[in-house]
Amino acid sequence: MNILLKSVKIIHGKSKEFHLKKRDILIKNGIIVIIGTDIDAPSKTKIIDHKNLHVSLGWIDTGASFGEPGYEERETITNGLDTAARSGFTDVILNPNSFPLPDSSSDIVFLKNAGKGHLTTIHPLGNLTVNGNGETLAELFDMKNAGAVGFYDFKHAVSNPNLLKIALQYAQNFNGMVLSFPMDTHIAGKGNVNEGAVSTKLGLKGIPAMAEELQVSRDLFILEYTGGKLHIPTISTADSVKLIAAAKKKGLQVTCSVAVHNLFQTDEVLEDFESNYKVLPPLRTSKDCKELIKAVKNGTIDFVTADHTPLNIELKKVEFDNADYGTIGLESSFGALNQLFTLEETIDILTRGRELFGIAIPEFKEGAKATLTLFDPDPEYTFTEAHIASSSKNSLFLGHTLKGTVLGTIANDQIHINI
Repeated sequence: MNILLKSVKIIHGKSKEFHLKKRDILIKNGIIVIIGTDIDAPSKTKIIDHKNLHVSLGWIDTGASFGEPGYEERETITNGLDTAARSGFTDVILNPNSFPLPDSSSDIVFLKNAGKGHLTTIHPLGNLTVNGNGETLAELFDMKNAGAVGFYDFKHAVSNPNLLKIALQYAQNFNGMVLSFPMDTHIAGKGNVNEGAVSTKLGLKGIPAMAEELQVSRDLFILEYTGGKLHIPTISTADSVKLIAAAKKKGLQVTCSVAVHNLFQTDEVLEDFESNYKVLPPLRTSKDCKELIKAVKNGTIDFVTADHTPLNIELKKVEFDNADYGTIGLESSFGALNQLFTLEETIDILTRGRELFGIAIPEFKEGAKATLTLFDPDPEYTFTEAHIASSSKNSLFLGHTLKGTVLGTIANDQIHINI
């Protein structure tokens, strides 16, 4: 397949030659052949010529859930990867959030095979413990060899400190990444939302910031003792940022992420008891949002994730206390980030950090495989169900103003165009 991108503005901060320049890009059989001006299209070439067309390296999300196997009514792998491609993502790290849980090499092989042939590449996480029970380590080495990029009991804290200690020590033998969800369940109790003025006013049970910070502090202390690689997914408080920043200054191999909705919204939106705003960790305060945004900009927070969690309607259209945690986010990630950051910052956020999970970084040069995202950063619009490609529609962003639209993706010698 031949593809010619006409007069496209390149956003690639690491390229002195092309960053912020307008060029034509000719792609043949998945390879960038020419980056130049006024390129003539060979025969049988798909020409993409769109006003205000921008391009960057393909985007990566570090925390998406699909459901399959076991919860196909929420999202299949096929539709999940198609949704990711439509949303600009050429790589997705898949959370272990299915039934059965992926805690063996054969489970990882199944997920990798299910993702073959798609534009977006799937990078599965394996469970840290057998059946996610928090008691016995799963087959970490075998799963790593099968293609797992890390080990995580999704949204479940490693309550046993000795288990985390052993996991970090063991995983060092094969450069494995251990993930630990930042929440002390004993402190969090039966809370549903951030503990503070809003939860008190609404009569909702709260999850104090301390529940997260105690867990982060404990995990970092263990990491300092053991060494190894620790990733803390979806932090949500200002003091968690301070703890992780201090650990990085010590030279510890710790990385972390924040969910895009924890940058975009605060607990003030809970006034109407809308269950789509029920997420874990919970939406926090404006002070937390400001510190989290600052930490994304300065690199203390390594990734912003969609934390994409499809849930069928009967798990959300119930009383707030009984609703499940989670929101979809792939379709709204770019538009939300582009509201909060400059365009160059947004693209840096969406493309950085692959190497931390052992994923190859795509190149932008002649002769390289084309792994690209096409977008227009300027349009502002109200996010509605019409923008949702996911099977589940539980989006926290419904009704909110976003900025920027994804026009297409190119990867694995395939192209998906939204225009």
